[in-house]
Amino acid sequence: MDPDPDPLLTIGEFAARARLSPKALRLYDRLGLLAPAYVDGATGYRYYRTAQVEDARTVVLLRRLGMPLADITGIVALDGERAARAVAAYWAGVEERHAEQRTLAGYLRGRLSGTGRGSTMDETYKKDFPVRTIDVPEQYVISETRHLLAEELPVWIDASTRRLEEAAEAECGGAAGAPLVIYHSEVTQDSDGPAEACVPVRDAAAARTWAQTAGRQRGVASRVEPAHRLAFTRITKAQVSYPQILAAFEAVEEWIAGEGLKVTGPCREIYFAEWETTGPDDQVCDVAFPVSR
Repeated sequence: MDPDPDPLLTIGEFAARARLSPKALRLYDRLGLLAPAYVDGATGYRYYRTAQVEDARTVVLLRRLGMPLADITGIVALDGERAARAVAAYWAGVEERHAEQRTLAGYLRGRLSGTGRGSTMDETYKKDFPVRTIDVPEQYVISETRHLLAEELPVWIDASTRRLEEAAEAECGGAAGAPLVIYHSEVTQDSDGPAEACVPVRDAAAARTWAQTAGRQRGVASRVEPAHRLAFTRITKAQVSYPQILAAFEAVEEWIAGEGLKVTGPCREIYFAEWETTGPDDQVCDVAFPVSR
């Protein structure tokens, strides 16, 4: 009889080949990550096949990425191509979080070293958030206003601007500019605004009709946004996250004070890029204040 081409290995032998400890293998078995090929009913000893070494090493590599065991469990159940896509999606999320944390660390360094609000920005701070001005003509907008806290903002901004853009296309002659979010009062972890999501539209009369019909739903309205000059800085997707975005607002405020300008309206974020198709280092948003001399 030919010898078994893939003989059973004891847990110790397999652990040595896979570069894992027996303790880790028992954990992976409990989690359904890497089950033994055979368990002796009398002794409870676990045995593995040589062919499982590659699977075990894949688990090790995924752990070295910092991937949680729960995510690894899902990935090892996929076929090769889908598993590869899942790893790519996971790593994209890691890079986005790292970009956000890098921005937050820079913001905190500025805060703690005295280069934030109330003091002169250093050259690095100015370089990170260069400020410009632009004249914005009068616009007619449809809007949705909500009281909410900072952690609720990302989901609400996405959902409300999508609803408004759909209404603009279907009912108001189409969108006439990028969506924006106006903060009529502070939105933080403790203060709930309100915030107003707006989309400029082409047909003011149609927008008024739409607002009258839908006005009782979700606090929607239509109105004129007067012509104004904006002082703004352009930020990346990673920098949009709270509290990182506060550094950008503070940079604009300090620039305004340094230029002897006066803030004439509530601060705002203008989202000019498609969120889903941009990466963490792509510019997506203008942080702005209306100003005058």
